[in-house]
Parts: sequence; C-alpha cells; structure tokens
Amino acid sequence: MSLSIMTTKSLGGAVEISPRGEIDVDTAHEVREAVAAVMNGGRPAQINLNLRGVSFIDSVGISALVYGFQAAEVGGVKLVVTEPSRFVHRQLWVTGLLGLFGAPEPAGGPEPTPADTSRN
Repeated sequence: MSLSIMTTKSLGGAVEISPRGEIDVDTAHEVREAVAAVMNGGRPAQINLNLRGVSFIDSVGISALVYGFQAAEVGGVKLVVTEPSRFVHRQLWVTGLLGLFGAPEPAGGPEPTPADTSRN
C-alpha cells in the first residue's frame, strides 16, 4: 500500500502533517522528508503528526517518527503525535514511546473496557 501525506498550517503557527496509509520500510522516508520540509520552511510553533489515517507502522516507520521528533527538537520545535489509529497507538505503547510523543489517545477515544463477564 502507498502513503500520501498532507501538510497544513494553522493560524496559531502549528503545522499538521497527516500521513494516510502504511508507514513501513518502503514509505518511512516520506515521513522523514515531510518533517524536514516543515523544518526547512521556517520554525513552526509545533508540529502535530496526525496518525489517524495510518493503518500500519513497522519498526522502520517507528524509527522515522523518532527521527522527526529529534529533528524538531534540535530546531527548538515540539513534535507531538495526535489521533493515532488504534494500531499505531498500540505500537507506540509496546515500544515505550507513547510518552515521548505526548501520550495521545487513539483516534475515537480510549479503548473500551470489556464488560465484566464473571459469574457469581
């Protein structure tokens, strides 16, 4: 599957990068390039990486997110993940990186709690 990336600027000076598709070994460079382009275009107040439309991310994709965080940090800009898909949220949690990216809730809100099915 391919990856498309939309970048938008808000009135408050933040920039939102919204990838859609899979961030994997074949497409991770596109995320790195999108963050680099934003940083090279000036210093935004913040970069919001909206991952709602990301259906899959592998270790190379996670590495691209960490690269983006570090590149923004070096430039004095905060990068946060917003609205990660449930799959991305789970991967960030498993890798221990959820806090690094602002501990976002998954798109659609927190995971539902299973109903208590125990019998008395």
